[in-house]
This record gives sequence, C-alpha cells and structure tokens, in this order.
Amino acid sequence: MKDLLRFWSLPASTLLEMLQTTPQGLTTEEVQQRLDRYGPNLVKPKRRHDFTALLWAQFRSPIILILAFATVLSFFLHDPSTAIIILAIIIVSGLLGFWQEYGAMNAVEKLVSLVQVKATVLRDGNSVELPMENIVPGDIVILRAGDIIPGDCLLLESQDLFADEAVLTGETYPAEKAAGILEAAISLKERRNTLFMGTHVISGSAKAIVVNTGLQTEFGKIAHRLELRPPETDFEHGVRRFGYLLMEITLLLVIAIFAINVYLARPILDSFLFSLALAVGLTPQLLPAIIGVTLAQGAKRMAQHKVIVKRLASIENFGSMNVLCSDKTGTLTEGKVQLYSAQDVEGHESEKVLLYAYLNATYETGYINPIDEAIRTYRKFDISAYKKLSEIPYDFVRKRVSVLVSIGDTPHVLTKGALPNVLAICSLAEMAGNTVVDLTSVQQKIQERFEELSRKGFRTLGIAYRPIKADSITRDDEGDMIFLGFLIFFDPPKAGIVETLNRLKKLGISPKIITGDSQLVAESVANQVGLAAKMILAGRDLQQMSDEALLQQVNSVDVFAEVEPNHKERIILALMKTGNVVGYLGDGINDASALHAADIGISVDSAVDVAKEAADIVLLDKDLNVLVQGVEQGRKTFANTLKYVFMATSANFGNMFSMAGASIFLTFLPLLPKQILLTNLMTDLPEMTIATDSVDKELINQPRRWNMKFIRNFMLTFGILSSVFDYLTFAVLLFVLHAGADLFRTGWFVESVISAALVVLVIRSRRLFFKSRPSRYLLMTTLLIAALAIVIPFTPLGVIFGFVKLPLSFILLMLAIVALYVLAAELAKRVFYRHASL
Repeated sequence: MKDLLRFWSLPASTLLEMLQTTPQGLTTEEVQQRLDRYGPNLVKPKRRHDFTALLWAQFRSPIILILAFATVLSFFLHDPSTAIIILAIIIVSGLLGFWQEYGAMNAVEKLVSLVQVKATVLRDGNSVELPMENIVPGDIVILRAGDIIPGDCLLLESQDLFADEAVLTGETYPAEKAAGILEAAISLKERRNTLFMGTHVISGSAKAIVVNTGLQTEFGKIAHRLELRPPETDFEHGVRRFGYLLMEITLLLVIAIFAINVYLARPILDSFLFSLALAVGLTPQLLPAIIGVTLAQGAKRMAQHKVIVKRLASIENFGSMNVLCSDKTGTLTEGKVQLYSAQDVEGHESEKVLLYAYLNATYETGYINPIDEAIRTYRKFDISAYKKLSEIPYDFVRKRVSVLVSIGDTPHVLTKGALPNVLAICSLAEMAGNTVVDLTSVQQKIQERFEELSRKGFRTLGIAYRPIKADSITRDDEGDMIFLGFLIFFDPPKAGIVETLNRLKKLGISPKIITGDSQLVAESVANQVGLAAKMILAGRDLQQMSDEALLQQVNSVDVFAEVEPNHKERIILALMKTGNVVGYLGDGINDASALHAADIGISVDSAVDVAKEAADIVLLDKDLNVLVQGVEQGRKTFANTLKYVFMATSANFGNMFSMAGASIFLTFLPLLPKQILLTNLMTDLPEMTIATDSVDKELINQPRRWNMKFIRNFMLTFGILSSVFDYLTFAVLLFVLHAGADLFRTGWFVESVISAALVVLVIRSRRLFFKSRPSRYLLMTTLLIAALAIVIPFTPLGVIFGFVKLPLSFILLMLAIVALYVLAAELAKRVFYRHASL
C-alpha cells in the first residue's frame, strides 16, 4: 500500500488499522492468508532443488556443451552410431551427478533446518517462537537483546532499546530507539521509531508491528540489488586454482594432438572428436558431484557428533583450520559463573554491596547474561519497597549498566560494571561505617585488591551509587559517583579441558584466548587450563598498535585480554593475513563481526540469534570435545576429496598421455571417441564411493590445504608411471599378438580400466595398500568395474562400442602387467611421499 511507504510518520493506531491487526497479534488463519499473498519472509529466495534446475546444472560445463555440439555434427556427417553413443554417455554421466547431488543437498537441508533463527511473535493472543520466514506484515513481535529484527517494524513500545544498524547505515555505535511519530521526509538513520530487517537488538526490549517483509524491506532491496556472494573459502579457492591447472594442461594437450592427427592426414572429424574426448578424459567431470557428495557425507557424520554445518564448503576449512580463537567463558571454563563474595573497599563482606548489586541485576532489562543470573541466585532480597524508575543499558563501550531505583524517598543511580569503567565515573568511595572519602586516597588500595583477586583467577566487577533528584537518567548522569565495593565471581575450568586442548594441539591447532576480562584473570585461567601464555596482548596496547606491528606479533600471542568487540575482528583478520586458516568460536552479540570475518565462524545452539546467523558451523553442545570431533570429520572429508583429485588426475593424465603418444606412431586412432568416454565413465564410478572411504590417522593429525605444486607433481609422477605400463601393453598387443585396430582398442580399453580401478586401492593411502582397509563400497565397486571391463567385449554392448573378443593369452598377460603396475605404483608412492609433503 502506498500509504505505508512512510509508515514511521503514522500513529501506531492508524498503522494497526491499515494492516488489519491488533496489539494481540494475528490469528493462524490470517497468517496463512498473508503468507499466500506476500510469500515467505526471505531476502534471498529459498532454493528449491527441483529435478529440472539441478538436472540442467549437470550439463552446463563447457566441455559437455562442446561434446553436445560434436554429437550434432556427427549426425550431420552421417555417423549416427557415434553420435548416439556420445550422447548416451553424456546423459549417464549427468544423471549420476544429479542423483548424487540431489541426495546430498536434501540431506544437508535437513541438517541445517535443525539450527533456525526464530522470532517471538503474538499469534492467537499467545507468545510463540517461529522461524523468521513465517513472519508476515501485521505480526506483533517481541524483541530482546541478541534478537535479529525479522522485518521492517514500527515500535509500539520499548524500554531502553538500542539496535546495531551498521549493516544498513555503517554507523559504529548502536542507535537508540523509542516509540513515537516522526516526519515523513527524514533519512533512514534518523528513524528512531523504526527497526529494520537484518539488524539486531543490542540491549533493552520492545514490542513492534511488522510492516514489510522479505524483498520489500530496506535490507531486502539492498541485498536484491547487490546479490552479494559469500566470501570464497580457502577450499573453494583451491578448487578454482585446480581448475585453472587442468585447463592449461588440457588446452595444450588437445591443440597438440589435434594438430598432429591432422598433419598425419587422419579424418578431420575423427581427429576433432578424438581431441575433445581426450579433453573430457583428462577432466575429472564428476569432481563437482564428488565434492558435493563428500561434503554432504561429512556433514551427516559431523551431525552425529552434534556439529551442524550451515555452509558445506566450510567443512574443508574446518579441517584446514590451524588457529582457533575463543572466549574463555563457557568454552575453557564451566560457563556457570558464581558469585564468590560481595566486599567493601576494605575487603570485608558487605550487605549493602550485595543489595545494590541485586537491585541492579534484577531491574536491568538488557540482554540475559550469567553475571546477573549469578547475583540473583546467590541470595534473594525482598525488594517490594523499592521501585525502578529508569535505566541506562549495558553497552560494550561503557562496559557498565546503570539503574535508577527509588530507595526510600530518594532516587539512587546504581551502577555495576568492569572495575576500571566504574572507577572512571567515581570521585568518592564509601568506607566502613558509611564514611565517604575522596577516591584518590584509596585508589591505590582498590587497584592492589583488584590485582590480587585477578591473579587468583577471580573476575572482579565494581559497584557504585549516587543519590539524585530525577525521575529518569541519561549517560550524563553517570558521574561524581561513590564507589561502594567489589563483586567477586569465579568460573572454574571445565573438567578435562587440559586434555582437550592437548588434543587440539596434537591436531596442529593453536588455541588462542580472546576475552574482555582483565589481563591478570586471563593469564590465570590460561595457566590453569595448560595454555602457556608466553605472550599476552592487552586491548589498550592493541589500540595503539599499527596493523603492520600487529601482523608481526599476532602469531606469537596466546592470550588477548581486555579487548573491545571491534578488536576481535582486527585480530582475526591479522591472523588470516599471516597465512593461517582461522576459526572463531563465539556466542554473543559482540561476536557477530568476528564470526563473519573468520575462515570458519563457529557458534552454539544456545547463542544469540545474530551469532547463530553469522556462523558457518553450529555446535549443539558448547564443548571443545565436540569441536575436536568436528575437526577430525572435516579433515576426513578433505582427505577423501583430495583422494579423488589424485586418482582422477593421475589415471586420466596417464591414459591421455598414452593415447597422445600412441596416436603419433599408430596408423589408426588408439581409441575411438566413444571408447574414450566409456573408459572415463567406468574409471569414475569407483571414485564416486570415495566419500564412504576410511581415512588413515596420519592424514587427520595435521591441517592440510590445497597445494597445486604437489597435485601437479603427483599427476605427472603417477600419470607417467601409468603410461609406462600402457606402452608395455601396446608392445604386447602389437608385437606378440600382432593386433589390428579393433583388437588393439579392446585390449587397451580392458587394461586401462582394470589398472585405473585397482590402482585406486594403492593411491588412496600413504600406507602399504594391504595395511589400509578401504571402505566396503569402494572395494566392491572397484572389483565390479574390473570384472565388467573383462566381460564387456564378450557382450552385445561390446559390439556397439566397437570391441572384439580377447584371446585368453592376452587376458593372462594383461593381468600380469596390471600386477606389475600395482607393485610399481606402491614403490613409487613410497619414494614420492618421502620427498614431498601435503
């Protein structure tokens, strides 16, 4: 409706009437009608993996399109049998890829649905939590700190509400929000009565009416225009570079072979199709499907260990991760903060300190946090005689929260927060007997007490107060306060955390603590959990440090203490720039930017919505043991993906190199194009089961990344080794059996498929092939393909492909050649890995 274009300038009652809703929300029936009308509340349409879209995606590669062109050309040149066979192989290859990817995507979607960002709405008069995509215009939403705003909304009521709108406005500091009516012509950042989709609540609470959803929101319009892709992962970058490597080799090989065959006066069409078939043979066509299936299998295995993967490509990064950054609370420690003591300035137990802390913790309405929960549960007070008047919510710049409470007839500002931040607004201090002295006279004593407690691992907050004649307060009222005393908390290290961190270190992962706690507390905890904090960097020093200086030091720092939220992202980026694959584990409002920046953003199911939304991986348990298991699964997935790359490229390169050489000295093409395609399809089939394969322990112990030099050397070494035995097969066929064209092609097809299938069992492991057991599916398909290669020439299918029956003498000689090849590959593998590393 045009009238809703400037809804921030309308009274709430008018807007409720226009949207045909009430402060009690919509009914289920009304919601369904609106979902039908407006569609789901999604900025990016939900992908529907229907048959047609996914099937078409299998046939969009340039090589497949060229082969399709070659098929049409064959029909025009009156060679229908070749055209039909090539077309059939293209279709079979595409269907295999489709079947694998379709199953993988459906499995992953089911896993991701376990971790949903939800919104609290009023439906049928009741408060319920629902997925954000089910929110419609007219819904009444209830918002708290940490919630993501589910649509563009007008505030109906709010209390001390601040929202982070940096994603839309670029503003660093949170925007203060309040209900009201504004002018129609004001800018987006001035709309104090409006909440925007995609932003999130920093502190306070609110009730609001949803006006626009999905692409009609301000965030939706921007996202629709930009269509931003997520940053490329380290793994995706590796796949792209691998593709470039194959393109270079393929292009050079195809041009050379086509030119040679034309020079030798071979038929141009056959030479063209032969060159194209070589290109297809060299290219691991099923790589996208193999990657998709391997990642999906990895995601399912990780889910069994309570690790939910939201973005599949991040699994590989998870396995490559060599630095893990995390807060200490709830990760290294139990996360169940307990109040140890409430003490006055002189270190004595204080009833007044405890009461004022209880009032502050009970009346503050910011985000739910363990500190306030610990205060409220330590001891209950009857506070019926007290009344809350106003509040200044906690934020990550001030690091304190102030509440205005009526104590007797006098309003008091009660402030609780990080000790340095509380002392910064105090000018006086209260001693025993309610004696008030100048703060400077006891400041040294306070600092010494703070350091003593911190060295013992206690987290210490300060509490202050000030009588004031006012019914409400602002940040300007936080001044000239009276320091009252200390709130002392403890959070013991988790049982078994030392062993868990040792497991991470053995996996080649360096744990680093990033915490807002004091340097002394952070150092104490680090020592308790077995992290030798050789170097600690405090936020104040980080603030003054240049980016270049940080790059020089960041790898040697074990603990970052007293950090601000914006420091976290800077630390993560510095670690990444020095060549690390960095994981960040966070669950709070102030962790969102660091989760976005890291190679692998990791959160937990109990985290605030904005943290879960930013994460690539969500742990169902906030436990580093779960994380260790996830890393191991990620490395297994990466190892299996690289197995396919090694197998496909080495075997294919060997076959293509052999064919290229044979085509020069033979008077006929060594294999017809359709036979090359069949060879490629059959050798790919066992490799499709690679996702189920077991992985040797030594491939899990260290993070591994793409190494193009290693892959190229592997391809050349084992490809050329394969060619040596191909040429031995050629010699047997030509000089022992005196084979003609058909027998030569048949014999080489059989040897090529069997050797490529069996060598998989050698290449898949760095160990001796009989000391590393393959998965049942891989072994079965390998043996099945080897058997089919021998049988096909004796069947009608063999006639269609131009094969002839093989003499028994050749089959025996060929088996001997294959056995020699497997032994040679085993020896070559031992030499290769002795001089190379990945």
